[in-house]
Amino acid sequence: MLGPGDPLPVRPRRVLVAGVTGVGKTTLAGRIGAVIGSPHTEIDALYHGPGWTYRESFLDEVDELTRRPKWVTEWQYRSARATLASRADTLVWLDLPVRVSLPRLVRRTVRRRLRREELWNGNQEAPLWHFFTGRDHIIRWALRTQRKYKHIVPALEAEHPSLVIVRLRRRRDVERWLTGPLADAVRGD
Repeated sequence: MLGPGDPLPVRPRRVLVAGVTGVGKTTLAGRIGAVIGSPHTEIDALYHGPGWTYRESFLDEVDELTRRPKWVTEWQYRSARATLASRADTLVWLDLPVRVSLPRLVRRTVRRRLRREELWNGNQEAPLWHFFTGRDHIIRWALRTQRKYKHIVPALEAEHPSLVIVRLRRRRDVERWLTGPLADAVRGD
């Protein structure tokens, strides 16, 4: 597993961004896409239909996306993870501390709810009081699953030895990696 200053062995073309809810995966995926010249597809937009329903076309769209020569997306949804990992060349694990990710998530959730921002396919964040009543409220979900990547990313490294995995543990690691090893890999192409 590489760190934020380690050179990349290849130019990333098919990139996954992993991390807990609210850590900044989508923002980082967009920034990676801009650096490598690849479109970013937000995987939540493929997964969630109107009314937060599962879109039956999800796995077909993931298959179509990952057959392209270049792409960037988030490594989410158990049903899609195997396909995503088998077709990616790079996975960036955004492993920031809970003291960073949880306040970000709370601010984002409150902002989206108060502004009634449309997310995917007409969906909006649940009312804030759902935190107390909804088992899968986004903040409760984040608290319940905050450690899951500590197990599944290292296991992924053993399953896919050709997959380059970069672990970023601090906010400054993100900037260091984007402007250093990632930019260097792109220039070296």
